[in-house]
Formats: sequence, structure tokens, C-alpha cells
Amino acid sequence: MDQVRQRAARDQKRLDSGQVTNPKDLENLQSEIASLAKRQGDLEDVVLEVMERHESAAERAAELAQRVEAVEAKSGDAVARRDEAVREIDAEAARVREERESAAGSLPADLLKLYEKIREQQGGVGAARLFRRRCEGCQLELNITELNEVRESPEDAVVRCENCRRILVRTPESGL
Repeated sequence: MDQVRQRAARDQKRLDSGQVTNPKDLENLQSEIASLAKRQGDLEDVVLEVMERHESAAERAAELAQRVEAVEAKSGDAVARRDEAVREIDAEAARVREERESAAGSLPADLLKLYEKIREQQGGVGAARLFRRRCEGCQLELNITELNEVRESPEDAVVRCENCRRILVRTPESGL
């Protein structure tokens, strides 16, 4: 664009100085000055359009930067909440492990060995509560014969579910 301005200024100076006397050269020079003026106008329009696009893009970039900041803040908050939940879960798991070890210490060794064997076979659950005539391990209801056997067995006897073979834990809600 500067080249167009410089050339137009130079041609105008030549025209104004009176150096060009030939009518045909004079007409060509005036035509070139008009052409350069049109070209300069076109270039200025392009520059304005580019500036408008740049301004729009800058506004959009600022808007997106704000959105990124908001998302990063939410992400940071979510990570902090997750980390806190993991700490709480770890603390509870440690507490439960301690309780389990304490409870396991009060059980006879042969019962603990049986429980661990069943737990390994049953995917982590070696004992299940008998609740309302239903084994909560396999979710199946015991038939009347099985229930009578459980009722007749001594309280300290180890009873097992005939279906899943887990140790049945009898409670007052067992319905026996």
C-alpha cells in the first residue's frame, strides 16, 4: 500500500510540476493516478476488513480464554474433591481393615481358614446374612428343610447355604 501511495505522489508531483507537456503522456499520467487512487482505496478496504477480522478474532480468543480458565477452575475443583474423596475412602478402608483384623483375631483358626477359603472361591464374600429365610449371598430363599436344619443347629454351629456354600450368619431378623 505504501508503494501505491509513493507512486501516486510521485506521479502527482510530475503532473503538478508541468514536466509532462505531451497531451497523450499527460492523459496517461492522469489515468495512472486515477488507477492508483482506485487501487489505494481497494487496498484500504482490504486493510479495514482484515482489521475487523482481527478485532473479531481477538474478541473470540479472549472469550475462549475466559472459558478455558473457567473449565480449568472447575477441573481443579473436581480434582480437589476427588482427592479428598480418595483420602476419605483410604481412611475408611484402613479403619475397616483394622476392625476386620481385630474381629478375625477373636475367631477360631479353623473357622477363619474356612471363611478365607470360601471368600476366595466366591469372589470376596465368604459369609452372608440369613435374612427373612433368604441367603443374602446368592439371594435364594432356603427351602423349609434347610430352614429346619438351621433352626435345629446349635447357635455356635457353622451353618452354610446349600446353594452358594457361604457361611450363613444368623441374626434376630433371620426369621427363625
